[in-house]
Amino acid sequence: MTSEKVTDGTENAPADGTGGNSAEGVSDEGYQRGLGSRQVQMIAIGGAIGVGLFMGAGANIAKAGPSIILMYAMAGVVIFFIMRALGELLMYRPVSGSFAEYAREFLGPFFGFVTGWTYWLLWVVTGMAELTAAAIYIHYWFPGIPQWVSALVFLIVLFGVNLISVKVFGEVEFWFSMIKVTAIIGMIVIGLGVLTFGFSQAGDTATVSNLWAHEGFFPNGIGSSLMTLQGVMFAYIAVELVGITAGESQDPKTTLPKAINTLPWRIIIFYVGSLVVILSVVKWTEFSEGVSPFVAAFAKIGIPLGAGIVNFVVLTAALSSCNSGMYSTGRMLRDLAENKEAPTYFGRLNTRQSPATGITVSVLLMGIGVVLNYVVPEKAFAYVTSVATACGIWTWSMILISHLLYRRAVVAGRLPKSSFPAPGGSALSWVALIFLAMVLVIVVLDPTARISLYVGIGWAVVLGAYWLLSARSTAYAHRSGLQAAARPTEDLETADSAD
Repeated sequence: MTSEKVTDGTENAPADGTGGNSAEGVSDEGYQRGLGSRQVQMIAIGGAIGVGLFMGAGANIAKAGPSIILMYAMAGVVIFFIMRALGELLMYRPVSGSFAEYAREFLGPFFGFVTGWTYWLLWVVTGMAELTAAAIYIHYWFPGIPQWVSALVFLIVLFGVNLISVKVFGEVEFWFSMIKVTAIIGMIVIGLGVLTFGFSQAGDTATVSNLWAHEGFFPNGIGSSLMTLQGVMFAYIAVELVGITAGESQDPKTTLPKAINTLPWRIIIFYVGSLVVILSVVKWTEFSEGVSPFVAAFAKIGIPLGAGIVNFVVLTAALSSCNSGMYSTGRMLRDLAENKEAPTYFGRLNTRQSPATGITVSVLLMGIGVVLNYVVPEKAFAYVTSVATACGIWTWSMILISHLLYRRAVVAGRLPKSSFPAPGGSALSWVALIFLAMVLVIVVLDPTARISLYVGIGWAVVLGAYWLLSARSTAYAHRSGLQAAARPTEDLETADSAD
């Protein structure tokens, strides 16, 4: 019972947003403030490097050619606008489950409800894909191990990591991210060495002119390049995870702005930089869908064990994403439960201040996804990522709209200014919203990605029905309470008339 007492209330949080019990290592939301600056910084860095880059870039290069570099750069700029808008909100009020909380505050309970559940769905479906991908990567070394066995082992291990404590989660995610960062930097350095000194099997053909020498920078036209934005945006899903860590950061006022401000450098180095080097070393026509461009580039260079090393990095990227997904789904379900928008048992914390019930239910659903991914056709991964992108667009849009409404409230004098204002203010939030609307149109036009709209319609029906039923049951309970309170008076009046 003691562990459940700490779940009560965030309404008396101090103005600095750090939580009344922060000195004791527990936030007012009941979470353990176990994420240090080192871990938050690396979680932020790791959030910008995922399977969307390591695997998804292959299909995008095949469609857009070298112009994919521009698409990642454009999307990266918009993502930075979104993150600075989120940063301003976080410094106004740093809370775990931030997106849903801000949507709830500025747009109303229904939008907080939809945002929380939609972000939960995003990570559940992403977890399904990542676990299956991780199991496939294991086949590179151990082809005799059944795919479902590897997926199940990874699921259980990561589940345990998330249940133990936020410190263990933070440490595991730190090392996962460290592997990804080190690998990307190593690939860039090796690629620059090939371009500069001409060593390896790719030395004779490696040249910066590969970026435009083969049918131009836009070999398939600007339209084909723009059509890749749906897949490009999937690669950036998880950068907003920094907002979820707000309730468990030891010093959110310091660590969160620093993590957000380093985002442009991460995008320039890990996305733009790595793709410029790879597409200079190997011409774009040699990449294809379903093959990691990093693995293909190392195979072309001919470095011993290079493909195996990259496969290990891609494996850690998948596990990192799934690990983050388990972390965020439990927090989102608890936030919904605290606001009576999900069953109350999702609001419970275990003795280590971890939302164990929410994580457990999410993991069970991810497990079902592993089974489904094992038997469905090859396009299952593309379908799942398109659904995740649609969920991401909703989440990012809620951040931007909440930021616009917060800015309006500040101007009107209803709310205090944030200590971390977004550059450009409301104008750049409008630019980002227009860009997201364009990506949504692209999703409609893409036959493969269009399935996310059908899933979205079904999801909206489910959420709408749940919301109406919840509101009706709440109203019924309220009426019953009023009737019960009035009953003694009625009974007394009846007794008086009888006398």
